[in-house]
Amino acid sequence: MDTIEEEIREEETRVEGEGEGMEEATWQPVPLRFDASPPLRVLHFSHQFRRTKPNTKMEAESNNNFLKGVKWSPDGSCFLTCSDDNSLRLFYLPQDVCSTQPISIASIDENDSYNAGLVINEGESVYDYCWYPYMSASDPTGCVFASTTRDHPIHLWDAITGQLRCTYRAYDAMDEITAALSISFNSFGNKLFAGYNKMMRVFDVHCPGRDFEQYSLNKRDEGPSGLVSSIGFSPAQNGMFALGSYNQTISIYDENTMERLYVLHGQQGGVTHVQFSKDGNYLYTGGRKDPFILCWDIRNTGGVLYKLYRSAESTNQRISFDIEPCGRHLATGGQDGLVHIYDLQTGQWVTGFQAASDTVNGFMFHPYLPLAASSSGHRRFGTIDDDSDESSSTLNGDENCCSIWRFPSSEEMSES
Repeated sequence: MDTIEEEIREEETRVEGEGEGMEEATWQPVPLRFDASPPLRVLHFSHQFRRTKPNTKMEAESNNNFLKGVKWSPDGSCFLTCSDDNSLRLFYLPQDVCSTQPISIASIDENDSYNAGLVINEGESVYDYCWYPYMSASDPTGCVFASTTRDHPIHLWDAITGQLRCTYRAYDAMDEITAALSISFNSFGNKLFAGYNKMMRVFDVHCPGRDFEQYSLNKRDEGPSGLVSSIGFSPAQNGMFALGSYNQTISIYDENTMERLYVLHGQQGGVTHVQFSKDGNYLYTGGRKDPFILCWDIRNTGGVLYKLYRSAESTNQRISFDIEPCGRHLATGGQDGLVHIYDLQTGQWVTGFQAASDTVNGFMFHPYLPLAASSSGHRRFGTIDDDSDESSSTLNGDENCCSIWRFPSSEEMSES
């Protein structure tokens, strides 16, 4: 444990001491062109997310393994998927994926582009997971991500070896471990915020164990009165963060004082995703069984600025969205398998493309390359013969899958 604490302290000191240097070394994002041709599928993965044969009667009855989401690492070297088989899979991005000419198109009907470089099997259903914000593959010390699962403490995983670095444990009034429903590192990476029922617990990253600060959120009948389902920090590093709750409200807090600043009402369903704009002035929120992503102006929270449509009227799934690195456009999936892209300055629809044949529940832009990752899948019910392999053959290649998409960039368009 001393070694873990020393490593994390060294990383925190490095981040604080090299703040300006890190900004200088940061890759500049490539402006994407959404008004040109649709993106091309350059990598595809589906077979390794499917059970070829049910292991138990319960699996045979539900045949329900499906992807829940995908997230790029902060340095863009790899991406992490979460699926209903309680597994987290890490895929490394090939270095030539954007330099290959002509562009090689991945087939959805053949074998996967390659296998996951790392598979972590959790003991129970994964509620949430997040990357350490200063993760870099060139620095093993900070190459970590966190996950929270049912009836388990928060785990901090080594993204290179797959070993468990440490745990962050919260206990209830009966001195039993209680699981966080949502987790997120703060902007500086020195604290880990965890959402519970009407409660927020904050762990010091370099002090694993059961030490934490606890904050009750539902004071004077205001704020989240249910499960805290999502956490998002402002990238402007102004100390603001947002909490989404299943009671259909969004609360904005000051990290330094933990004072609640605003409570926003308007989501039709329980909030499942909150994300600030790149400048920190706007907040975008989405919910389950709610077809609209809402845009809020943090400087004037009197009402919703505009709504962005997506097909999510009849699902309880968490359908995530993302803002491209330049901050101008937002992309979101939906139940119809489409990815819709909107102009955030006008709130108008720009374009869309078919990413899968089932629910696109995750979509995220690469930090600086003209790429994006999508994940698709939803729970399916049915019965199959225990001795058959139907479970793998009933799905098409573009169902329950993860794909990497390459968008046209302004540089490529100018060269052509």
